[in-house]
Amino acid sequence: MSTLFVLLIGIISFNSIQDAGSFKKIKPHFDGECIPIFGLNGPEDITFLNNGTALISSDDRWSTLNNISSQGHIYLYDIKNNQSNLINLTSELDFEFHPHGISIFENKDGSTKILAINHTIGGHSIEVFKLINNKLVYLKTIKDKLLVSPNDLVLLNENQFYLTNDHGSGLNTCKIIEDFMQLSNANVLFFDGAKFVKVIDNLSYANGINISRDKNLIYLTETIGKSLKIYIRDFLTNKLTLIKKVNLDSGLDNIEVNNEGDLWIGSHPKMFKFVKHAINSKKKSPSQVFKITLDKENNLISKEIFLDDGEMLSGSSVAAVYNNVVLIGSVFEDHFLKCNINR
Repeated sequence: MSTLFVLLIGIISFNSIQDAGSFKKIKPHFDGECIPIFGLNGPEDITFLNNGTALISSDDRWSTLNNISSQGHIYLYDIKNNQSNLINLTSELDFEFHPHGISIFENKDGSTKILAINHTIGGHSIEVFKLINNKLVYLKTIKDKLLVSPNDLVLLNENQFYLTNDHGSGLNTCKIIEDFMQLSNANVLFFDGAKFVKVIDNLSYANGINISRDKNLIYLTETIGKSLKIYIRDFLTNKLTLIKKVNLDSGLDNIEVNNEGDLWIGSHPKMFKFVKHAINSKKKSPSQVFKITLDKENNLISKEIFLDDGEMLSGSSVAAVYNNVVLIGSVFEDHFLKCNINR
C-alpha cells in the first residue's frame, strides 16, 4: 500500500470523524417537561392526524440487524393520555411488515389514506392502507425496481407521492462505501399513481421529506450532507427546483410540519455514536430537535429546541408537534418521549 494511499485514507477518515460531529460538546436542554412512553420498539417515524392523535411507525430494528424475525407495527397514540395507551393498528396483518417512513392523507369526506415503506427479506415496497375504526385496512402493495433503498415519503393526494432513496444501491457493502466516502448517490422519486420517475439525483443520504401546507414547497434532509433543502414544485409536471439550502451541522432525519407551517426535524448530532448505538444498545447516542421557521421570503430561522446526551432518548429520528406537545421518536429505542413545551 503506497504512502499516498495511506495518507488519503487518513484524510478521509479524519474528515469523516469531524463531519460526523465527534468533536461537538453536548449540553442537554429543553424548555419544558418530557416523559417516556413505553410499549413499542423503534418508533422511527411519527405523524399527527388533524384530530391530534398520532400514528407511529414501529419496528424492532436491533432484532432485524441480528437476523431475528420480529413483526413491525403502526400504532395510534392519544396525546391526551399520559399512559402507554398505544393502539396497534396492524395486529391482524398476515404478511411480513417492517415499517419505516409513513405518510397520511386525510380527505374532506373523513377517510384517511396511509402509506408505509416496508423492508422485507424479499425486498422493499410501499404498503397502502385505509384507516377505519382504529384499524388499518390493507389495500395494496406498490413495488418497483427504483425502490433500491427507500427511507421516507410524503403524499400529495390519495395516489401521488414523493419518496427518498437514502442510497444509490441496496447492497450493504455499497451503502457503507457511499457513507464512508460521503458520496452523493441518493435520490428522490415521484409516483404519479401508476409509475415512478426520478426527480432529484446526486443527494448525500436523502432522508426525511415533507411538503408545505399549500403544497408549493418540498422539504428534504440530507443526513450525511447535514443540510435541509427546499424545492419549489411545478404543479403540472411535479418536477422540483432547488431554491434554498441550509447546513445545520447535524445528521438530519425526518421532517414534520406543524399547523403554523414550521418544520420540526429529529437529528443525530454525533453520527459515529449513532452507528455505535445501532450496533450495541448499551451505547448511547445524543438526540437533537430543530425547529425551522420560514419567513415570507423563504428565509430560514433555525432554533435548537431539544438536545439530550442519549440518557433520556438515544438516536432521535423525528419530532412531531401538535399544539404545545412534541413527540420525539427514535430509530431503535423501546420508547418515545412526550414533551410539553413551556409557553
